[in-house]
Amino acid sequence: MGAQWKHAGRVDEARRRGLVIGKLAKEIAVAARIGDPNPENNARLRVAVESARKQGCPRDTIERAIKKGAGLLDETVNYELVTYEGFAPHKVPVIVECMTENKNRTAGDVRVLFRKGQLGAIGAVGWMFDRLGVVEAVNKNAALDIEEAAIESGAQEVEPLEDGEFEKGQIGARFYTEPADVDAVNKSLTQLGWTVSKAELMYRAKDNVELDAAQRKEVEEFLNAIDDNDDVHRVYAGIK
Repeated sequence: MGAQWKHAGRVDEARRRGLVIGKLAKEIAVAARIGDPNPENNARLRVAVESARKQGCPRDTIERAIKKGAGLLDETVNYELVTYEGFAPHKVPVIVECMTENKNRTAGDVRVLFRKGQLGAIGAVGWMFDRLGVVEAVNKNAALDIEEAAIESGAQEVEPLEDGEFEKGQIGARFYTEPADVDAVNKSLTQLGWTVSKAELMYRAKDNVELDAAQRKEVEEFLNAIDDNDDVHRVYAGIK
């Protein structure tokens, strides 16, 4: 039984890795379609490629996604960003961003995924979130002051990354910006010697719903099921 359980675990891990790589490849293709296909001239594409590399995405998969997005292959990229709003169990507000080439299919999937919650119309919970830019970065100099780095880069807020999100001897931080400033802060931090691992727009809940352990487990299972869908790009929730 133990060996069978371990094998099942490896299969599930491989499935999840394939799902992650698929989503990263989709992000790369979209970034290449809406901007310069050269990562050096396209901040969104540059960060997407770096994220894919860190996840072990094969080089040929990355290159194919860039060519696909740039229109250099017979395949075309018709992905659209579609946003859904609603509530998870226990009235936890949720915003789901999907990247899809078939809105009808995605809408049907999302309705099913929200069966244990409540799917709402656009605007149902959007007012409970702030729209921000976020840049996550690490620096090899652990003695640096992240507050000073935020001021120098033009970020509005900063918070340290949790242990395990960066290597020992380094320092990691999450910089929040105005939506229009995310690329400028990204470039500024890079010039200051930081290695950027994420630079994107996000939603941040204004208030978080407090839950007990059992309620939290239920909500996390609900959110994980949504995140496992191939078309789901980002999931934001007002939960601590």
